[in-house]
Amino acid sequence: MLFNSVQFVIFFIVVTLAYFSLSWRGRWMLLLATSCYFYMVFKPVFILILFGTILIDYYAGICIEKSPDQKQKKLLLIISLISNIGILAFFKYYDFLQDSVNQLLNTVHIRPLVPPLTRLIPGTVSEWMVSGNGRILLPIGLSFHTFQAMSYTIEVFRGNQPAERHFGIYALYVMFYPQLVAGPIERPQNMLFQYHSYFKYDFEQVKQGLMQMAFGMFKKIVIADRLAEVVDYAYNDVNAHNGLTLLVATVFFAFQIYCDFSGYSDIAIGAARVMGFTLMDNFRTPYESKSISEFWGRWHISLSSWFRDYLYIPLGGNRKGEYRKYMNQFIVFLVSGLWHGASWNYVIWGGLHGTYQVSASLRDKWLKKAGIKIPENGFTRILGIAFTFILVTLAWVFFRNKEAPVKRSFTILGKIANLSWTETLHTPFNQTEMGFCVFLIIFLLVKEHYYEKIPTSNTTVFFFLFPLIAFLTYFLGVVTENQFIYFQF
Repeated sequence: MLFNSVQFVIFFIVVTLAYFSLSWRGRWMLLLATSCYFYMVFKPVFILILFGTILIDYYAGICIEKSPDQKQKKLLLIISLISNIGILAFFKYYDFLQDSVNQLLNTVHIRPLVPPLTRLIPGTVSEWMVSGNGRILLPIGLSFHTFQAMSYTIEVFRGNQPAERHFGIYALYVMFYPQLVAGPIERPQNMLFQYHSYFKYDFEQVKQGLMQMAFGMFKKIVIADRLAEVVDYAYNDVNAHNGLTLLVATVFFAFQIYCDFSGYSDIAIGAARVMGFTLMDNFRTPYESKSISEFWGRWHISLSSWFRDYLYIPLGGNRKGEYRKYMNQFIVFLVSGLWHGASWNYVIWGGLHGTYQVSASLRDKWLKKAGIKIPENGFTRILGIAFTFILVTLAWVFFRNKEAPVKRSFTILGKIANLSWTETLHTPFNQTEMGFCVFLIIFLLVKEHYYEKIPTSNTTVFFFLFPLIAFLTYFLGVVTENQFIYFQF
Protein backbone atom coordinates (compact mmCIF):
# COMPACT_ATOMS: atom_id res chain seq x y z
CA MET A 1 0.00 0.00 0.00
CA LEU A 2 1.49 3.32 -1.05
CA PHE A 3 1.48 6.18 1.44
CA ASN A 4 0.66 8.59 -1.39
CA SER A 5 -2.67 6.96 -2.21
CA VAL A 6 -6.31 7.44 -1.30
CA GLN A 7 -6.32 3.82 -0.11
CA PHE A 8 -3.72 4.64 2.55
CA VAL A 9 -5.54 7.79 3.69
CA ILE A 10 -8.68 5.71 4.32
CA PHE A 11 -6.60 2.95 5.96
CA PHE A 12 -4.82 5.43 8.24
CA ILE A 13 -8.05 7.15 9.37
CA VAL A 14 -9.86 3.88 10.10
CA VAL A 15 -6.89 2.31 11.94
CA THR A 16 -6.17 5.44 14.00
CA LEU A 17 -9.79 5.93 15.09
CA ALA A 18 -10.04 2.25 16.03
CA TYR A 19 -6.69 2.43 17.86
CA PHE A 20 -7.82 5.18 20.23
CA SER A 21 -11.09 3.35 20.99
CA LEU A 22 -9.40 0.16 22.21
CA SER A 23 -7.67 -1.09 25.35
CA TRP A 24 -3.93 -1.86 25.32
CA ARG A 25 -4.52 -5.50 24.35
CA GLY A 26 -6.87 -4.52 21.59
CA ARG A 27 -4.37 -1.95 20.32
CA TRP A 28 -1.42 -4.29 19.76
CA MET A 29 -3.71 -6.86 18.17
CA LEU A 30 -5.20 -4.21 15.88
CA LEU A 31 -1.78 -2.85 14.88
CA LEU A 32 -0.38 -6.32 14.19
CA ALA A 33 -3.40 -7.36 12.11
CA THR A 34 -3.52 -4.11 10.13
CA SER A 35 0.26 -4.18 9.61
CA CYS A 36 -0.09 -7.66 8.11
CA TYR A 37 -2.84 -6.37 5.83
CA PHE A 38 -0.72 -3.33 4.90
CA TYR A 39 2.16 -5.61 3.85
CA MET A 40 -0.01 -8.18 2.09
CA VAL A 41 -1.50 -5.55 -0.21
CA PHE A 42 1.82 -5.61 -2.11
CA LYS A 43 2.17 -9.40 -2.50
CA PRO A 44 0.41 -11.60 0.09
CA VAL A 45 2.65 -14.67 -0.13
CA PHE A 46 5.77 -12.82 1.00
CA ILE A 47 4.37 -12.41 4.50
CA LEU A 48 5.23 -16.09 5.03
CA ILE A 49 8.92 -15.21 4.67
CA LEU A 50 8.54 -12.38 7.16
CA PHE A 51 6.82 -14.55 9.74
CA GLY A 52 9.43 -17.28 9.24
CA THR A 53 12.22 -14.92 10.27
CA ILE A 54 10.08 -13.53 13.11
CA LEU A 55 9.69 -17.03 14.58
CA ILE A 56 13.41 -17.77 14.29
CA ASP A 57 14.50 -14.48 15.88
CA TYR A 58 11.84 -14.57 18.62
CA TYR A 59 12.99 -17.97 19.91
CA ALA A 60 16.65 -17.16 19.29
CA GLY A 61 16.36 -14.10 21.52
CA ILE A 62 14.82 -16.10 24.37
CA CYS A 63 17.36 -18.92 24.05
CA ILE A 64 20.27 -16.47 23.91
CA GLU A 65 19.11 -14.80 27.12
CA LYS A 66 18.50 -18.09 28.96
CA SER A 67 21.73 -19.79 27.90
CA PRO A 68 24.48 -19.68 30.57
CA ASP A 69 27.20 -20.58 28.08
CA GLN A 70 28.78 -17.77 26.04
CA LYS A 71 29.72 -20.09 23.18
CA GLN A 72 26.15 -21.33 22.94
CA LYS A 73 24.89 -17.75 22.96
CA LYS A 74 27.21 -16.93 20.10
CA LEU A 75 26.11 -20.01 18.17
CA LEU A 76 22.45 -19.04 18.57
CA LEU A 77 23.23 -15.50 17.42
CA ILE A 78 25.07 -16.84 14.36
CA ILE A 79 22.10 -19.07 13.48
CA SER A 80 19.77 -16.07 13.72
CA LEU A 81 22.05 -13.85 11.63
CA ILE A 82 22.66 -16.51 8.98
CA SER A 83 18.93 -17.12 8.59
CA ASN A 84 18.27 -13.40 8.12
CA ILE A 85 21.24 -12.68 5.88
CA GLY A 86 20.68 -15.91 3.95
CA ILE A 87 17.11 -14.98 3.03
CA LEU A 88 18.17 -11.45 2.11
CA ALA A 89 21.10 -12.72 0.03
CA PHE A 90 18.98 -15.27 -1.81
CA PHE A 91 16.21 -12.92 -2.85
CA LYS A 92 18.34 -9.85 -3.43
CA TYR A 93 21.67 -11.13 -4.71
CA TYR A 94 21.17 -14.49 -6.43
CA ASP A 95 20.49 -12.93 -9.83
CA PHE A 96 23.40 -10.51 -9.35
CA LEU A 97 25.74 -13.39 -8.49
CA GLN A 98 24.50 -15.43 -11.42
CA ASP A 99 25.00 -12.59 -13.90
CA SER A 100 28.41 -11.54 -12.54
CA VAL A 101 29.90 -15.05 -12.40
CA ASN A 102 28.55 -16.09 -15.78
CA GLN A 103 29.74 -12.89 -17.47
CA LEU A 104 33.18 -13.40 -15.99
CA LEU A 105 33.27 -16.97 -17.27
CA ASN A 106 32.10 -15.87 -20.70
CA THR A 107 35.13 -13.60 -21.02
CA VAL A 108 37.38 -16.69 -20.83
CA HIS A 109 35.01 -18.78 -22.99
CA ILE A 110 33.74 -21.05 -20.21
CA ARG A 111 30.13 -22.16 -20.14
CA PRO A 112 27.98 -20.48 -17.43
CA LEU A 113 28.06 -22.44 -14.19
CA VAL A 114 25.38 -20.66 -12.13
CA PRO A 115 21.92 -21.65 -13.44
CA PRO A 116 18.85 -19.40 -13.34
CA LEU A 117 16.50 -19.95 -10.43
CA THR A 118 13.79 -21.38 -12.67
CA ARG A 119 16.04 -24.38 -13.33
CA LEU A 120 16.75 -24.92 -9.63
CA ILE A 121 13.18 -24.49 -8.39
CA PRO A 122 10.80 -25.59 -11.13
CA GLY A 123 7.03 -25.64 -10.92
CA THR A 124 4.58 -23.80 -8.72
CA VAL A 125 7.11 -22.75 -6.06
CA SER A 126 8.99 -20.56 -8.52
CA GLU A 127 5.83 -18.98 -9.90
CA TRP A 128 5.47 -16.60 -6.94
CA MET A 129 9.23 -16.08 -6.60
CA VAL A 130 10.11 -15.24 -10.20
CA SER A 131 8.89 -12.34 -12.33
CA GLY A 132 7.89 -12.53 -15.97
CA ASN A 133 11.46 -11.78 -17.11
CA GLY A 134 12.88 -14.66 -15.06
CA ARG A 135 14.28 -12.48 -12.26
CA ILE A 136 13.69 -13.21 -8.57
CA LEU A 137 11.01 -11.00 -7.04
CA LEU A 138 12.34 -9.09 -4.03
CA PRO A 139 9.94 -9.00 -1.06
CA ILE A 140 9.24 -5.33 -0.50
CA GLY A 141 11.23 -3.73 2.32
CA LEU A 142 13.22 -6.93 2.94
CA SER A 143 16.48 -5.07 3.60
CA PHE A 144 14.83 -2.82 6.18
CA HIS A 145 13.01 -5.34 8.35
CA THR A 146 15.92 -7.79 8.06
CA PHE A 147 18.29 -5.22 9.58
CA GLN A 148 15.75 -4.32 12.27
CA ALA A 149 15.34 -7.98 13.21
CA MET A 150 19.11 -8.46 13.33
CA SER A 151 19.55 -5.51 15.67
CA TYR A 152 17.20 -7.23 18.14
CA THR A 153 19.15 -10.48 18.46
CA ILE A 154 22.48 -8.62 18.54
CA GLU A 155 21.29 -6.35 21.37
CA VAL A 156 19.93 -9.34 23.34
CA PHE A 157 23.29 -11.09 22.87
CA ARG A 158 25.15 -8.00 24.07
CA GLY A 159 22.92 -7.79 27.14
CA ASN A 160 21.56 -4.38 26.19
CA GLN A 161 17.98 -5.61 25.66
CA PRO A 162 16.00 -8.28 27.55
CA ALA A 163 14.43 -10.89 25.30
CA GLU A 164 10.80 -10.13 24.44
CA ARG A 165 8.53 -12.88 25.77
CA HIS A 166 5.32 -11.54 24.22
CA PHE A 167 5.28 -12.99 20.71
CA GLY A 168 2.67 -10.53 19.46
CA ILE A 169 4.70 -7.56 20.65
CA TYR A 170 7.87 -8.88 19.07
CA ALA A 171 6.05 -9.50 15.78
CA LEU A 172 4.74 -5.93 15.95
CA TYR A 173 8.30 -4.67 16.50
CA VAL A 174 9.24 -6.11 13.11
CA MET A 175 5.93 -5.44 11.34
CA PHE A 176 4.76 -2.01 12.62
CA TYR A 177 3.18 -0.65 9.43
CA PRO A 178 4.50 2.96 9.39
CA GLN A 179 8.14 1.84 9.13
CA LEU A 180 7.71 -1.71 7.83
CA VAL A 181 8.85 -1.32 4.22
CA ALA A 182 11.30 1.61 4.23
CA GLY A 183 12.31 2.38 7.79
CA PRO A 184 13.48 4.10 9.85
CA ILE A 185 15.41 1.00 10.94
CA GLU A 186 14.63 0.98 14.64
CA ARG A 187 16.40 -0.51 17.65
CA PRO A 188 14.60 -2.70 20.22
CA GLN A 189 15.54 -0.32 23.05
CA ASN A 190 13.53 2.45 21.40
CA MET A 191 10.44 0.52 20.31
CA LEU A 192 9.63 -2.58 22.39
CA PHE A 193 8.77 -0.68 25.58
CA GLN A 194 6.54 1.64 23.54
CA TYR A 195 4.43 -1.28 22.32
CA HIS A 196 3.86 -2.18 25.98
CA SER A 197 2.73 1.38 26.73
CA TYR A 198 -0.77 2.81 26.62
CA PHE A 199 -0.76 6.25 25.00
CA LYS A 200 -3.65 8.57 25.75
CA TYR A 201 -5.04 10.81 23.05
CA ASP A 202 -2.91 13.98 22.88
CA PHE A 203 -4.13 16.73 20.55
CA GLU A 204 -0.68 18.33 20.31
CA GLN A 205 0.89 14.99 19.31
CA VAL A 206 -1.86 14.36 16.79
CA LYS A 207 -1.43 17.85 15.32
CA GLN A 208 2.35 17.53 15.08
CA GLY A 209 2.05 14.05 13.56
CA LEU A 210 -0.49 15.12 10.93
CA MET A 211 1.63 18.16 10.12
CA GLN A 212 4.72 15.99 9.60
CA MET A 213 2.72 13.56 7.46
CA ALA A 214 1.39 16.44 5.36
CA PHE A 215 4.88 17.83 4.75
CA GLY A 216 6.08 14.34 3.84
CA MET A 217 3.25 14.06 1.32
CA PHE A 218 4.18 17.51 0.02
CA LYS A 219 7.81 16.52 -0.48
CA LYS A 220 6.84 13.30 -2.24
CA ILE A 221 3.92 14.23 -4.49
CA VAL A 222 4.60 17.92 -5.13
CA ILE A 223 8.42 18.07 -5.27
CA ALA A 224 9.87 14.57 -5.84
CA ASP A 225 7.35 13.39 -8.42
CA ARG A 226 7.56 16.68 -10.34
CA LEU A 227 11.37 16.62 -10.46
CA ALA A 228 11.19 12.94 -11.49
CA GLU A 229 9.67 13.92 -14.83
CA VAL A 230 12.79 15.88 -15.75
CA VAL A 231 15.13 13.20 -14.38
CA ASP A 232 13.38 10.35 -16.21
CA TYR A 233 13.25 12.36 -19.44
CA ALA A 234 17.04 12.81 -19.45
CA TYR A 235 18.19 9.49 -17.97
CA ASN A 236 15.92 7.26 -20.03
CA ASP A 237 17.71 8.30 -23.23
CA VAL A 238 21.20 9.40 -22.23
CA ASN A 239 22.62 9.40 -25.76
CA ALA A 240 19.97 11.85 -26.98
CA HIS A 241 20.81 14.57 -24.43
CA ASN A 242 23.68 16.98 -23.93
CA GLY A 243 25.74 17.69 -20.84
CA LEU A 244 23.64 20.63 -19.65
CA THR A 245 20.41 18.62 -19.69
CA LEU A 246 22.07 15.72 -17.86
CA LEU A 247 23.62 18.08 -15.31
CA VAL A 248 20.26 19.68 -14.48
CA ALA A 249 18.63 16.23 -14.32
CA THR A 250 21.37 15.00 -11.97
CA VAL A 251 20.93 17.98 -9.63
CA PHE A 252 17.17 17.46 -9.74
CA PHE A 253 17.67 13.80 -8.88
CA ALA A 254 19.63 14.80 -5.76
CA PHE A 255 16.54 16.62 -4.53
CA GLN A 256 14.11 14.04 -5.94
CA ILE A 257 15.62 11.16 -3.98
CA TYR A 258 15.89 13.30 -0.85
CA CYS A 259 12.26 14.45 -1.02
CA ASP A 260 11.10 10.95 -1.95
CA PHE A 261 12.86 9.12 0.88
CA SER A 262 12.68 11.80 3.58
CA GLY A 263 9.05 12.31 2.57
CA TYR A 264 8.38 8.63 3.28
CA SER A 265 10.19 8.94 6.62
CA ASP A 266 8.14 12.01 7.54
CA ILE A 267 4.90 10.18 6.79
CA ALA A 268 6.03 7.13 8.76
CA ILE A 269 7.23 9.14 11.78
CA GLY A 270 4.14 11.35 11.66
CA ALA A 271 1.72 8.41 11.43
CA ALA A 272 3.39 6.78 14.44
CA ARG A 273 3.39 10.08 16.35
CA VAL A 274 -0.38 10.49 15.89
CA MET A 275 -0.81 7.24 17.86
CA GLY A 276 1.75 8.27 20.49
CA PHE A 277 4.80 6.36 19.22
CA THR A 278 8.18 8.03 18.76
CA LEU A 279 10.35 6.86 15.86
CA MET A 280 13.92 8.05 15.39
CA ASP A 281 14.73 10.90 13.02
CA ASN A 282 16.06 9.66 9.70
CA PHE A 283 17.12 12.93 8.02
CA ARG A 284 18.44 16.26 9.27
CA THR A 285 18.91 18.68 6.35
CA PRO A 286 21.70 16.57 4.76
CA TYR A 287 22.44 19.04 1.96
CA GLU A 288 23.61 21.55 4.57
CA SER A 289 26.55 19.26 5.39
CA LYS A 290 30.01 20.72 4.97
CA SER A 291 31.74 17.32 4.80
CA ILE A 292 30.99 13.75 3.74
CA SER A 293 31.14 12.49 7.33
CA GLU A 294 28.63 15.15 8.34
CA PHE A 295 26.44 14.21 5.38
CA TRP A 296 26.23 10.61 6.61
CA GLY A 297 25.37 11.87 10.07
CA ARG A 298 22.35 13.60 8.52
CA TRP A 299 21.31 11.23 5.68
CA HIS A 300 19.47 7.94 6.34
CA ILE A 301 20.58 8.17 9.95
CA SER A 302 19.01 4.87 10.99
CA LEU A 303 21.05 2.97 8.38
CA SER A 304 24.36 4.81 8.83
CA SER A 305 24.15 4.37 12.63
CA TRP A 306 23.27 0.68 12.11
CA PHE A 307 26.40 0.14 10.04
CA ARG A 308 28.45 2.07 12.61
CA ASP A 309 27.24 -0.01 15.57
CA TYR A 310 27.00 -3.44 13.95
CA LEU A 311 29.72 -3.44 11.30
CA TYR A 312 32.26 -0.61 11.67
CA ILE A 313 32.84 -1.00 15.43
CA PRO A 314 32.93 -4.85 15.34
CA LEU A 315 35.49 -4.62 12.52
CA GLY A 316 37.67 -2.66 14.92
CA GLY A 317 36.51 0.87 14.20
CA ASN A 318 39.38 3.25 14.84
CA ARG A 319 40.84 1.17 17.68
CA LYS A 320 43.32 -0.90 15.62
CA GLY A 321 45.45 1.70 13.98
CA GLU A 322 44.99 4.43 11.44
CA TYR A 323 45.18 2.41 8.25
CA ARG A 324 42.85 -0.26 9.66
CA LYS A 325 40.40 2.55 10.37
CA TYR A 326 40.52 3.68 6.72
CA MET A 327 40.01 0.12 5.54
CA ASN A 328 37.04 -0.32 7.89
CA GLN A 329 35.48 2.89 6.63
CA PHE A 330 35.85 1.80 3.03
CA ILE A 331 34.41 -1.67 3.74
CA VAL A 332 31.36 -0.15 5.43
CA PHE A 333 30.63 2.09 2.45
CA LEU A 334 31.06 -0.79 -0.01
CA VAL A 335 28.64 -2.91 2.00
CA SER A 336 26.27 0.05 2.21
CA GLY A 337 26.34 0.32 -1.57
CA LEU A 338 25.61 -3.39 -1.95
CA TRP A 339 22.82 -3.14 0.65
CA HIS A 340 21.07 -0.61 -1.56
CA GLY A 341 20.98 -2.91 -4.55
CA ALA A 342 22.46 -5.86 -6.39
CA SER A 343 24.25 -3.85 -9.06
CA TRP A 344 27.79 -2.70 -9.77
CA ASN A 345 26.44 0.85 -9.98
CA TYR A 346 25.52 0.65 -6.29
CA VAL A 347 28.90 -0.84 -5.41
CA ILE A 348 30.66 2.02 -7.22
CA TRP A 349 28.37 4.52 -5.49
CA GLY A 350 29.36 3.09 -2.11
CA GLY A 351 33.02 2.94 -3.13
CA LEU A 352 32.95 6.62 -4.13
CA HIS A 353 31.60 7.63 -0.73
CA GLY A 354 34.22 5.43 0.92
CA THR A 355 36.91 7.15 -1.16
CA TYR A 356 35.51 10.56 -0.22
CA GLN A 357 35.59 9.67 3.48
CA VAL A 358 39.09 8.19 3.50
CA SER A 359 40.46 11.05 1.38
CA ALA A 360 38.98 13.59 3.80
CA SER A 361 40.60 11.78 6.74
CA LEU A 362 43.98 11.75 4.99
CA ARG A 363 43.59 15.44 4.09
CA ASP A 364 42.82 16.37 7.71
CA LYS A 365 45.82 14.36 8.87
CA TRP A 366 48.10 16.17 6.39
CA LEU A 367 46.75 19.60 7.36
CA LYS A 368 47.26 18.86 11.04
CA LYS A 369 50.81 17.64 10.42
CA ALA A 370 51.57 20.73 8.35
CA GLY A 371 50.17 22.98 11.06
CA ILE A 372 47.52 24.41 8.73
CA LYS A 373 44.19 25.28 10.32
CA ILE A 374 41.28 26.18 8.07
CA PRO A 375 39.38 29.11 9.58
CA GLU A 376 35.76 28.42 10.49
CA ASN A 377 33.58 31.20 9.12
CA GLY A 378 30.60 31.71 6.87
CA PHE A 379 32.67 31.58 3.68
CA THR A 380 34.44 28.29 4.45
CA ARG A 381 31.15 26.75 5.57
CA ILE A 382 29.42 27.72 2.30
CA LEU A 383 32.43 26.43 0.37
CA GLY A 384 32.32 23.14 2.28
CA ILE A 385 28.58 22.75 1.71
CA ALA A 386 28.96 23.43 -2.02
CA PHE A 387 31.88 21.02 -2.44
CA THR A 388 30.13 18.28 -0.46
CA PHE A 389 26.96 18.71 -2.50
CA ILE A 390 28.95 18.41 -5.75
CA LEU A 391 30.62 15.18 -4.60
CA VAL A 392 27.35 13.66 -3.38
CA THR A 393 25.49 14.67 -6.55
CA LEU A 394 28.11 13.20 -8.89
CA ALA A 395 27.91 9.91 -6.98
CA TRP A 396 24.11 9.95 -7.40
CA VAL A 397 24.68 9.34 -11.14
CA PHE A 398 25.62 5.73 -10.40
CA PHE A 399 22.79 5.34 -7.90
CA ARG A 400 20.17 6.59 -10.36
CA ASN A 401 21.28 4.21 -13.11
CA LYS A 402 20.43 1.20 -10.95
CA GLU A 403 20.67 -1.89 -13.16
CA ALA A 404 21.87 -0.06 -16.28
CA PRO A 405 25.37 -0.87 -17.56
CA VAL A 406 28.07 0.99 -15.62
CA LYS A 407 29.22 2.41 -18.95
CA ARG A 408 26.10 4.55 -19.08
CA SER A 409 27.00 6.24 -15.79
CA PHE A 410 30.44 7.15 -17.12
CA THR A 411 28.83 8.42 -20.34
CA ILE A 412 26.69 10.80 -18.27
CA LEU A 413 29.67 12.02 -16.25
CA GLY A 414 31.68 12.47 -19.46
CA LYS A 415 28.97 14.60 -21.03
CA ILE A 416 28.64 16.70 -17.87
CA ALA A 417 32.42 17.21 -17.71
CA ASN A 418 32.51 18.34 -21.35
CA LEU A 419 29.39 20.49 -21.41
CA SER A 420 29.56 23.72 -23.36
CA TRP A 421 27.99 27.06 -22.43
CA THR A 422 26.40 27.07 -25.88
CA GLU A 423 24.33 23.97 -25.11
CA THR A 424 20.57 24.29 -24.87
CA LEU A 425 18.57 22.79 -22.02
CA HIS A 426 15.98 20.22 -23.13
CA THR A 427 13.26 19.14 -20.69
CA PRO A 428 9.61 18.07 -20.84
CA PHE A 429 8.69 21.35 -19.09
CA ASN A 430 8.45 24.91 -20.38
CA GLN A 431 10.34 27.79 -18.76
CA THR A 432 7.55 28.55 -16.29
CA GLU A 433 7.34 24.94 -15.15
CA MET A 434 11.13 24.71 -14.80
CA GLY A 435 11.07 27.92 -12.80
CA PHE A 436 8.46 26.35 -10.52
CA CYS A 437 10.75 23.34 -10.00
CA VAL A 438 13.57 25.66 -8.94
CA PHE A 439 11.17 27.54 -6.66
CA LEU A 440 10.15 24.26 -4.98
CA ILE A 441 13.81 23.37 -4.30
CA ILE A 442 14.48 26.82 -2.81
CA PHE A 443 11.29 26.65 -0.74
CA LEU A 444 12.35 23.23 0.58
CA LEU A 445 15.82 24.42 1.59
CA VAL A 446 14.55 27.57 3.28
CA LYS A 447 11.71 25.81 5.08
CA GLU A 448 13.90 22.99 6.41
CA HIS A 449 16.71 25.34 7.41
CA TYR A 450 14.49 27.52 9.55
CA TYR A 451 11.85 25.00 10.64
CA GLU A 452 13.57 23.88 13.86
CA LYS A 453 14.08 27.51 14.87
CA ILE A 454 10.33 28.20 14.78
CA PRO A 455 8.58 27.73 18.17
CA THR A 456 6.10 24.84 18.19
CA SER A 457 3.21 27.22 18.95
CA ASN A 458 3.86 29.05 15.68
CA THR A 459 3.78 25.94 13.50
CA THR A 460 -0.01 25.76 13.46
CA VAL A 461 0.03 27.41 10.04
CA PHE A 462 1.74 24.30 8.62
CA PHE A 463 -1.01 22.16 10.16
CA PHE A 464 -3.45 23.81 7.76
CA LEU A 465 -1.13 24.73 4.87
CA PHE A 466 0.34 21.39 3.83
CA PRO A 467 -2.85 19.30 4.02
CA LEU A 468 -4.53 21.97 1.87
CA ILE A 469 -1.70 21.95 -0.70
CA ALA A 470 -1.57 18.13 -0.76
CA PHE A 471 -5.35 17.96 -1.17
CA LEU A 472 -5.42 20.49 -4.00
CA THR A 473 -2.46 19.01 -5.88
CA TYR A 474 -3.98 15.52 -5.74
CA PHE A 475 -7.47 16.42 -6.87
CA LEU A 476 -6.25 18.85 -9.50
CA GLY A 477 -4.50 15.91 -11.13
CA VAL A 478 -0.97 17.16 -10.46
CA VAL A 479 0.14 13.94 -8.82
CA THR A 480 0.23 10.26 -9.60
CA GLU A 481 0.61 7.36 -7.19
CA ASN A 482 4.31 6.78 -7.90
CA GLN A 483 6.08 4.19 -5.79
CA PHE A 484 8.69 5.44 -3.32
CA ILE A 485 12.25 4.93 -4.59
CA TYR A 486 13.40 3.10 -1.46
CA PHE A 487 10.64 0.49 -1.71
CA GLN A 488 12.96 -1.44 -4.03
CA PHE A 489 15.40 -2.05 -1.16
